[in-house]
Amino acid sequence: MLTRFLGPRYRELVKNWWPTAYTWGAVGIVGLVWVTDWRLILERVPYIKGKFKKDD
Repeated sequence: MLTRFLGPRYRELVKNWWPTAYTWGAVGIVGLVWVTDWRLILERVPYIKGKFKKDD
């Protein structure tokens, strides 16, 4: 439905900028994990979960 309102020029622009937007999105996610508590996020990843076991 959105492509009906956007012309071919905007479709080309989106096609050209998609890799850049994808890269900046990935950088933003990595930055968010770095700024926040990375253990809180990474303990939900199954392979990495065992590395953060606490000895109580």
